Amino acid sequence: MIAKLIIDKKREGRALGSAEIRGFIEGFTAGEIPDYQMSALAMAICCRGMTERETADLTDAMMRSGRCLDWTLDVPTADKHSTGGVGDKLSLIVQPLAAACGVAVPSLTGRGLGLTGGTADKLETIPGYNASLSLDDFQRVVADVGVSMTVQTGEITPADKKLYALRDVTGTVASIPLIVGSILSKKLAEGASTLVFDVKWGLGAFMKTKEDACELARALVSGAKAAGRKAAALVTDMNTPLGRAVGNANEVAEALDILANPGPVADRADVALSIELSSLMVSLAKEIPFDDARALCREKLLDGSALEKFKAMVAAHGGDLDKFAKLLEQPKFKFKIQAMRSGVVSAIDAEKVARVAFKLGAGREKASDTIDPLAGVTLDVQLGDKVSIGSPLATLEKSGCPDGLESAAADLFRAFTISPSGAKIETLVCERVM
Repeated sequence: MIAKLIIDKKREGRALGSAEIRGFIEGFTAGEIPDYQMSALAMAICCRGMTERETADLTDAMMRSGRCLDWTLDVPTADKHSTGGVGDKLSLIVQPLAAACGVAVPSLTGRGLGLTGGTADKLETIPGYNASLSLDDFQRVVADVGVSMTVQTGEITPADKKLYALRDVTGTVASIPLIVGSILSKKLAEGASTLVFDVKWGLGAFMKTKEDACELARALVSGAKAAGRKAAALVTDMNTPLGRAVGNANEVAEALDILANPGPVADRADVALSIELSSLMVSLAKEIPFDDARALCREKLLDGSALEKFKAMVAAHGGDLDKFAKLLEQPKFKFKIQAMRSGVVSAIDAEKVARVAFKLGAGREKASDTIDPLAGVTLDVQLGDKVSIGSPLATLEKSGCPDGLESAAADLFRAFTISPSGAKIETLVCERVM
């Protein structure tokens, strides 16, 4: 196979054959095709796009570049993937909730890089939690507990790991076929028979427009179905942070509080979205009507079954929730911001909140950076809340050193818009793709 001819073909806008795509990915993974040629093909794909068949072939080739898991369990398998957002701790609720409803949930998750926090980073704030299980241990925990959340190992889709590193530095991240190939190859290799996607759009999301998010959602669902999986997606608003906590340990604490006390917050948008995503997983995996799945999810959330699943998963990963409670009590530096005028909270800019949490130490700029587990922002208000002069808006927290708190507080203040009249609150779920 001559790599240059394939690059030329795609640069000219022609569709690549299945064997050409498979051979190129195999050669790249084996080190026979150099990085600069893979980067050239990625740029050609970014500029010229791919057909639905080409994207499916790319996804399949990347999936087959490593180990693919197979599940022989007595219950169906399902997983949920989010494209990432601000305060998005929903996996900590959704995955154990689906497991409590009788669905096995093998969930290979990621670490945060940049503004978007990773589920693995959040879970690792629980002392002892091992988010780097071997694949054999991952399969054992899913079989024993019904749910496991751990990071992707080097055995899963090595082609994606190599390609993503190139895309990040060559300006080829924003390509629907490449995004679909990256997300789907990992999820298909994970082996779950049902896949549900939460595709976010807005200020705090990778996809800035609803139209782009809908296009990605349709491509993910189509690709998953082409690979023989049951699939659905929700396109959801990420202009405002989800819930009140943005960080790592504080997001785990908020998820635990929702699982332990779901009744008082049942009408909150983030809780409602958690139920919708879990219901889609359960409905598709168990092949039952959606309304029945939703009723079951609400029951298992309210009766504490989802909390017990979360606790069992944490214990199976070596985590200690008693020590986590003590971690939250450790001294930390705080700075509270207050409203400078009376009115109604009409906007909370998710991207600005995320940048403040990142500045405090809740995120990492490069993979080798260390996060501050206690750093983050806790919102005291939500959209539509009435405030008066001096009303608390949010609290900034970090450990170790108070440097930067005041400047970060000034930045956070600019995330809030307080208007004299009511706020226009958009529906969180914008579109459902089945």
